[in-house]
Amino acid sequence: MKTSLFSFNLPDNLIAQEPPRQRGSSRLMVLNRNNNVEPEHLNMKDLPSLIDPGTVMVFNDTRVRKARFFGENAETGGRGEFLFIHPAAHGEWDCVVDKAKKRKVGQKWIFPGEVVGTITGIPASDRRTVSLEPVPSENWFETYGHIPLPPYMRRPDNAADAERYQTVYARNTGSAAAPTAGLHFTDEILKALKDRDIQTAWVTLEVGLGTFAPVRTENIQDHPMHHEKYSVPAETSRIVGRARKEGRKILAVGTTAVRTLEASWKGHEPESGEGFTNLFIYPGYSFKAVDQIFTNFHTPNSSLLMLVSAFCGREKLMGAYDTAVQMKYRFFSYGDAMFIR
Repeated sequence: MKTSLFSFNLPDNLIAQEPPRQRGSSRLMVLNRNNNVEPEHLNMKDLPSLIDPGTVMVFNDTRVRKARFFGENAETGGRGEFLFIHPAAHGEWDCVVDKAKKRKVGQKWIFPGEVVGTITGIPASDRRTVSLEPVPSENWFETYGHIPLPPYMRRPDNAADAERYQTVYARNTGSAAAPTAGLHFTDEILKALKDRDIQTAWVTLEVGLGTFAPVRTENIQDHPMHHEKYSVPAETSRIVGRARKEGRKILAVGTTAVRTLEASWKGHEPESGEGFTNLFIYPGYSFKAVDQIFTNFHTPNSSLLMLVSAFCGREKLMGAYDTAVQMKYRFFSYGDAMFIR
């Protein structure tokens, strides 16, 4: 299947650069994948009334690490940008760096909080292994780091992003990007779901930068999918397995929850425990776990767009995206939402 089938024209002014003024106030497109009815155009506050009682909604409770730092070259005084992706060993981190050709092994960089980083390896052309001394705690990231906003937000992060680029239920720190479908939920909406007898269950998938990478191969099957770490609690396995046995719906909140459930699925329930997934879902994939998806509007030629296309059909989804452009929906991380049932 050709990657070009997942292209669409998107005016720059529809790419949301800021969150909505109030969390939970975004527009909501409702798409039925089993009929030819035109999409409904509602608001996020309407979501609980659209979901059948007894449905299990599965959320990704990962928390974004404030992992973007600006350092000073200890020798030249030059400034450099480092995005700490994940720990490689004790005190060592895999980092995405700017001006990669100039970032040589042996260089020392001074970071805020009197932490010194030494470049010790080159795992990829745009990445460097950096050893930090002293070994920082998570509090160092929280105190001195910046929220790593996606590249299509053409602005620096600000104080508001520290809250708005996290879900209200974020608790397990480790992601380089937010599970953005979850950004729409407020405590009030979660309570409305509970009052309607809609169950919630939790998984954790550490979202990596690969989530933003477009598929660059001519054929999507040739795309090397990125790996991400996930965890499924035993309670979630029990809740989801019981719902499946009783014929109740499983609604995944976001593509990260979809990938976690589908990657961990064993028999009639997700297998509890930790794992890594590079599961690439595109049209032709047979879903095992998920009956409904709540998601954002995704970037052209992305693996996320292909995943949602696999769920509801490419033509139906691309038609809905054309409608969203015409009706000036907001796109991407801080944009509007879609409920596919």
